[in-house]
Amino acid sequence: MEIRQKISLQFTVIVGVIQLLLYFAIYISFAKSRVDQFYERLEAKATNVGQMLVDIDEINADVLKKIEQNNPLSLPNEKIIIYDHQNAELFSNDTGNEIQMDSALINQVRVDERIRGKRGHFEFLGKFYTSEKDRVVVFVAAEDLMGLKKLSSLRLILVLVFVIGLLIVYFAGHIFAGRAVRPINMVISQVDKIGITNLNARLEEGPNKDEIARLSATFNRLLERLEVSFQMQKSFISNASHEMNTPLTVISGHVEVALMKLRTSEEYIKALTKVGSESKKLNQLSKKLLLLAQASTELTVSNFTRLRIDDLLWQVRRDILTRHKTFIVKIDIPDENADEEKVSVFGNEPLLKAAIVNIIENGCKYSDNHMVDVVMTKETDALVIRFLDQGFGIRESELQLIFQPFYRSNSAEKTEGHGIGLSLAEKVITLHKGKISVTSEVGKGSIFTVWLPIV
Repeated sequence: MEIRQKISLQFTVIVGVIQLLLYFAIYISFAKSRVDQFYERLEAKATNVGQMLVDIDEINADVLKKIEQNNPLSLPNEKIIIYDHQNAELFSNDTGNEIQMDSALINQVRVDERIRGKRGHFEFLGKFYTSEKDRVVVFVAAEDLMGLKKLSSLRLILVLVFVIGLLIVYFAGHIFAGRAVRPINMVISQVDKIGITNLNARLEEGPNKDEIARLSATFNRLLERLEVSFQMQKSFISNASHEMNTPLTVISGHVEVALMKLRTSEEYIKALTKVGSESKKLNQLSKKLLLLAQASTELTVSNFTRLRIDDLLWQVRRDILTRHKTFIVKIDIPDENADEEKVSVFGNEPLLKAAIVNIIENGCKYSDNHMVDVVMTKETDALVIRFLDQGFGIRESELQLIFQPFYRSNSAEKTEGHGIGLSLAEKVITLHKGKISVTSEVGKGSIFTVWLPIV
C-alpha cells in the first residue's frame, strides 16, 4: 500500500473515531435530556392530579376521570392510578390494566417519596403526595412518543452525517496526502535518474528546512560518499593493475629473452634470479592487497581475540630482523606495563601484525640508519605505541595523503615500494576502533602514533 493511501486511511480512521465519540456523546446527552424532561412532566402531572383529588372537595374520582378524559394537556396513552394510605385504589383510568403496581412498589414510593420505572412501552413515575387532608400515592405512566421520535430522527441524522463526513474526510485526506508526499515523489524521480554515469548529480534540497529537505541533504551526502568511494575504487583498480603489471612484464620479458637462444648456465641463473625476485615482489603485493581487502570489511571482527601487544611487538621485531639484516628495531616497554591486563587488546592478530610490520618497515626503509624506536605506554583506556624514525621526513602538504592506497611522495620514489603499507595500517587500526596519526619534520624524521583501546 502506498504512503498516500495509508495516510488517507489513517486520517479517516482518526477523524472517524473522533466523530463517533462526539456523536455518541451528543446522542447520550439528548437521550438523558429527553428522559429527564419526560419525567418532569410525569411528576408535574402526578402533583397536579394528587392536589385536585385531595385538596379540592368538589372533585372526586368520577369528576377527576371526566376532567382527564377531556384534558388537552394529557400525555400520550396516559395512565393514572392513585392509592390511599391503605393501598386501596382511589382512582384509575387504566381500563385495560396495562400497568400493574404491587404493594411493595407502593410502599417503596412512600419511603423514597419519588421513584421512576418502566412497564413495557410505558415510563412511569410514582409520587407520594401529602397534605393536611390526606396522603396518597400517585402513579402516572405514559409513552413519550414525541421524544422517542425526535431521538430516532437524531440517531438517523447522526448516522448520515457520520457516513457523509467520513467520505468527505477520506477524499480531503487523499488530496492532502497527495500534496504531502509530492516532495517525496520528486525525490524518488530525481534519485531514479542518478546512475553510475552521473554520480556527481545532486538532489534539489529546496528553500525549506523540513524533513524532506533533510532527507535530500542526507541523500546528497550519501551520493558524495558513493562518488568518492567509486573514484577511489577506480583509482585502486587502476593502480593495482599497474603495480601488478610491472613485475609480470619484467618476468615475461626475462623469460622471453632467456628462451630466444641457448645460453650459458650463468645467464640462466641470472635470468631465473631476476624472475624469482620479481615473483617475490608480486607475491608480497598480492598479500598486501588481500590484507587491504580484509581490513576494508567488518567481517574480520568475528575473528577477533584477546591479544598481548607486547608479545606481538617482539614477534614483529623478530620477523623483520630475519628478513632484513640491516634493519634495527628497538622496543621500549616500561616495566609497569608488563601486566597482561594493561597490554591486552581485542583484535585480529594477522591484521594487527601486518599493520605494525608495515609501519616499522616504512620507517627503516626511509631512514639512513635503517632504525626505528618503538615505545609503548598506557593511558587511561588505551595503549599508545609510538614509532620514531630518523628518516628524511614528510612534507606537511603530504601528511594527509600518505594513508591513501598507492600514494608515494616524490622523496620516496627512489626507494622500492608499492604505497600500500600505510593505507593498510590505517584501515587495520580503524577496524580495531583505534586511530593513527603522524607528525614529521623534513630532514629530522617522523613519529607515527597508534592508539588501541584496552580490553
